[in-house]
Amino acid sequence: MPHGVAYNHTERFFCFSCAAIQLVWDAGGTFPRGGGVARPLTIAIDGPAASGKSTVGGLLAQRMGYLYFDTGAMYRAVTWEALQRGVDIADEEAVSRLARMLRIDIVKPARSDGRQYTVLADGEDVTWEIRRPEVDRYVSPVSAYAEVRRALTEQQRRIGERGQVVMVGRDIGTVVLPDAELKIYLDASTEVRARRRYLELLERGEESDSEKTLDAMKRRDQIDSHREVAPLKVAEDAVRIDTDNLGVDEVLDVLEKLVEEAPVEGGGGNP
Repeated sequence: MPHGVAYNHTERFFCFSCAAIQLVWDAGGTFPRGGGVARPLTIAIDGPAASGKSTVGGLLAQRMGYLYFDTGAMYRAVTWEALQRGVDIADEEAVSRLARMLRIDIVKPARSDGRQYTVLADGEDVTWEIRRPEVDRYVSPVSAYAEVRRALTEQQRRIGERGQVVMVGRDIGTVVLPDAELKIYLDASTEVRARRRYLELLERGEESDSEKTLDAMKRRDQIDSHREVAPLKVAEDAVRIDTDNLGVDEVLDVLEKLVEEAPVEGGGGNP
């Protein structure tokens, strides 16, 4: 276990600096164990907005030499393009048609400006545009459209099937990659996540209001967890981690340990 982490078999949680890292156990009720140097080829990280999944997912992929793929970027790209092209977000058919037509690529960073990857929509770099507040306001209804999810899930699954990928989103372990060799669910309280998003916006030089950010986070959670298609939920065989009182390095240490201990099939990967 990482330094400072204790595992209690009876109570079934990790204790790290007094913060519980709850495990969602597999059907056998045992913590997954692996051996040797083989690594899981597919790692799925799910969780609500601002739970830290993008930050630690990117760092984990970097350390492992894997592709980092934030699937939320695809939904954001569709939302941004819909706003730019004057497509009514409430028009499900029109937004779905755009999702089927739009070519979205996620590649390694093209600039050294703090980005974790570059997002291209029909060849145009929209990496930072998709993080704007107006996209935050509309991305949840867009991501709830069945045909939008179907169109983008196909692209996401193709990338995942290549292996050596850390894929981050809200339905990766449950829908996109249900057979992922390691599934992780990062969580945090609504207040903590809203504070993180507020500070993120300020750091980028954008105007923000803490109360409005909290309200937006609550609305996002409501939509994500209650949508009819692929709602946000914890996969039965995922490891659930509460990040309220954990720093990035602490969470990353735990994830690396889980990677080492995860069972793999077909030899796994060892880049």
